[in-house]
Amino acid sequence: MRKAQAHILREYGPFPGVEQVHGVTYDGENLWFAAGDTINAVDPESGALVRSIDVASHAGTAFDGRHLYQIAEDRILRIEPSSGKILASIPAPGNGGDSGLTWAEGSLWVGHYRSRQIHQVDPETGKVLRTIESNRMVTGVTWVDGEFWHGTWEGEDSDLRRLDPETGAVLETIAMPEGTGVSGLESDGAGRFFCGGGRSGTIRAVSRPR
Repeated sequence: MRKAQAHILREYGPFPGVEQVHGVTYDGENLWFAAGDTINAVDPESGALVRSIDVASHAGTAFDGRHLYQIAEDRILRIEPSSGKILASIPAPGNGGDSGLTWAEGSLWVGHYRSRQIHQVDPETGKVLRTIESNRMVTGVTWVDGEFWHGTWEGEDSDLRRLDPETGAVLETIAMPEGTGVSGLESDGAGRFFCGGGRSGTIRAVSRPR
């Protein structure tokens, strides 16, 4: 297993009126984050807030190329980004204990914090298609270039972990600085991970190992 220390490229925020950052996602142009009662878009170059959508948002956020998905208590909402309209909802697999959310290859992937599990979910029905076990509490989840990563946060310790998606074996870890929580995780599809910072109200861009 490879181990490394996180190289933090930059920090976004804290943002006006935002007490906590939950899920994060990236639509190829803007970085989105869940803040409890709003999903907010940030320009990743300037770091400025560019818009927000009023919706319950206490956990993971995802983008499928057209729509945003947001965990809201025991539901996962599908949202039209341009209008903010909720188009559909499905049951969340953890009934309110879900944390991370990402989209990959036609499925939603949902992290469950306390059960230390990640579920592959049918985005139309909410049916759990399979479950990957982790040995740490799961926060954000993301896929990039066929690699499956999730964030952890226990006490003052957080890291990013690359798992074998078939066995759940830990292949690689990136340790975050002490006291730096990871509440959400998303890749930009290239060299950066975006990590939600929980109560710090910030988002950190972390270099992805090559």
